[in-house]
Amino acid sequence: MASSAKRRAIGLGENPDEDDSSDERLDDVAESEEEDSEESDEEINEEVVVDFEAHTISDNDFNGIKKLLQQLFLKAHLNTSELTDIIIQQNHIGSVIRQAEVPEDSDDEDPDEVFGFISMINLTERKGVECVEQIKDLVLGQCEKACPPTVTEQLEKALNDVAKPVGLLLSERFINVPPQIALPLHKQLQEEISEAQRTNKPSAKCHYCLLISKTCKEVKKTIPNRAGQKEEMMFVNAEEEFFHEQASIKFQYSVQEEADSCLSGRWSFDDVPMKPYRTVMLIPMDKMGVIMDKLKEYLTI
Repeated sequence: MASSAKRRAIGLGENPDEDDSSDERLDDVAESEEEDSEESDEEINEEVVVDFEAHTISDNDFNGIKKLLQQLFLKAHLNTSELTDIIIQQNHIGSVIRQAEVPEDSDDEDPDEVFGFISMINLTERKGVECVEQIKDLVLGQCEKACPPTVTEQLEKALNDVAKPVGLLLSERFINVPPQIALPLHKQLQEEISEAQRTNKPSAKCHYCLLISKTCKEVKKTIPNRAGQKEEMMFVNAEEEFFHEQASIKFQYSVQEEADSCLSGRWSFDDVPMKPYRTVMLIPMDKMGVIMDKLKEYLTI
């Protein structure tokens, strides 16, 4: 799968001649720096085509997956090492994204670096496992703060109903990996889940999908003398808005005290003031067909 990624570049200037006078050298340096600045700006906006490939998750992906989980959960009380181990153990469901071909002269230190991953963990089946209970405590605790008691009771009942298992959908990537890559990853995941159900493999059959999405709100100035500020929610993984539309339970909580920026990754967008949030969604699995149709409509290259 081919997609565009942005890379920063720094232009190199020329040195002034050594036998110029001091004032001339200063003038030349100033001109050189100005030219360098213009060249640098041009190169920063340059797009480089990068091919990505999906691979089966392996033990070598531990550090990359854990780093992406930490990008999602930040300072939450969660054993991300244990969660990463579970993702690797059930590698019949899920994929990692790597760069297809790394040139020999590339500056990348790790040719097998994980740029993203997708997986589904059956929380109901793994009841009692430390990281699973920590995730349930996290979402229920935040739901209690953000929602009426009836919503919290509904979510708690869903998370503890053994007859209707809940699967935790994890889909994380660097922010400079475009959303178009999400379509083949989600299609592959659904095919793997169907195959696992057909062969009676564990962790496959879920009634609900739980998704914790990275979201932000841009603070917009309002007309003077009017109370409040208008905020519009933005999904860092753009495709997750379609999951939000089909969710039976959804709420958000702020993580502003846990992160300097809501956009973690190799580079950031323009320095627009943003408030970082996490948006929790509980989606019936029978809505997945509608969601996949939306992904195909908006993400097909």
